[in-house]
Amino acid sequence: MTETTTRPDRACCAEAERASNVTRRSLLKAVGLGTVAIAAGPMVGMRAAFGAVDAGWSGDTVVVLSLRGGFDGLSAVAPIGDPDYALNRPTIGVPSGSAFQLDSMFGMHPALNALQSLWTSNKLAFVHAAGMASPNRSHFAAMDEMERAAPGSSARSGWLDRTLALHTVGGPFSAVQMGSSSLPESLAGPYPVLGMDSISGFNLKGAGSTQAGRDRWRNALNALHVQAPAGLHDSAAGTLGALDTAAGLGTYTPGNGASYPNVGVGNALKNAAQLIKAQVGVRVLTIDLGDWDMHANLGTVGNGWMRDNLTELGGALKAFATDLGPLLDSTTLVTISEFGRRVAENESGGVDHGWGNVMMVLSGHVVQGVHGTWPTLAPTKLTQGDLTATTDYRAVLADILVNRTGASVAQVAEVFPGYTGASSLPGVTTA
Repeated sequence: MTETTTRPDRACCAEAERASNVTRRSLLKAVGLGTVAIAAGPMVGMRAAFGAVDAGWSGDTVVVLSLRGGFDGLSAVAPIGDPDYALNRPTIGVPSGSAFQLDSMFGMHPALNALQSLWTSNKLAFVHAAGMASPNRSHFAAMDEMERAAPGSSARSGWLDRTLALHTVGGPFSAVQMGSSSLPESLAGPYPVLGMDSISGFNLKGAGSTQAGRDRWRNALNALHVQAPAGLHDSAAGTLGALDTAAGLGTYTPGNGASYPNVGVGNALKNAAQLIKAQVGVRVLTIDLGDWDMHANLGTVGNGWMRDNLTELGGALKAFATDLGPLLDSTTLVTISEFGRRVAENESGGVDHGWGNVMMVLSGHVVQGVHGTWPTLAPTKLTQGDLTATTDYRAVLADILVNRTGASVAQVAEVFPGYTGASSLPGVTTA
């Protein structure tokens, strides 16, 4: 679901365009499938590499929303109390009088006003000046490193795959990429994963809309795979079972008066809420949202590219939380992006690739606040003109894994090999 634009006033860099169009993972596609991809590998024998497994997943559904292209956290959660902020962003900066005051230092962009009620009801938290351990301003390299989350190690799997590997294998909906059948590197590895554009579009080509048509295709594919190798057989069987489950979900009406914006992120989160509420065993769910590479024409606080994108994002997140209702207590959504943006605006009214960024955490169990250590935007505190990352993004993910999925500190070390900060969590979530 990575979105791009061809508007001449919205110029992202060439690398971001290539990154948004590349298929990030080679997929095993079951015969006859439409807008779906399912990837599976040999499960037997792989579990020993990750230590003992437990009896299953008992924690929150974890939703990872990837803001691809380099999200500008200095616009979304602006350090309006830092005297160097307005000096560096005289045109595109968020004026202190326009922001929704979070604390004495930070204010939320007015385009995110839909999130105000989530903040005041203790459902929303932020971590600022977060990022990788060292700067990486390449879309491709930074995205790969962040999703693999194992710098300096030989691990070839993604961090979510290693998280899932701590548990016994669940049903076909336990790991889902929603909004696209192109799977992120965070899910790369032996754990079976389902990728779909949407629930309604999750079907077999040529099967038609009738149960009889689906039954004929299912019987034929079952017969075709009956003597197939275990990995291929399990992939096909899991896909067919998932198709039957999805077909039974029917037309969806969001709950509690929730109204999703009719855009990519809104539709993906609506489908995510439908799956979570259907209780089909979703453990992790990933969504991609692109169009954040704003090198030029970012706009002002009252109009333009950033304002439009944040309005859609805020509206979609608010609708998701409203729709879930009490189930938000067992759901945790976190945003990540490959890097932040430079502190100073450029001559084109945009911002170039940077380092430190903001992460959002939406859940029924968060400690409200803007967490992390603010390094300030003083020239001597910047890293080559970038906001210095003072919180490793893995610390935020480790916090969620420990407090919301029941992982131990030792298990976090398996998920993030080489990361030594698992015993010092930022305290964003609480059990």
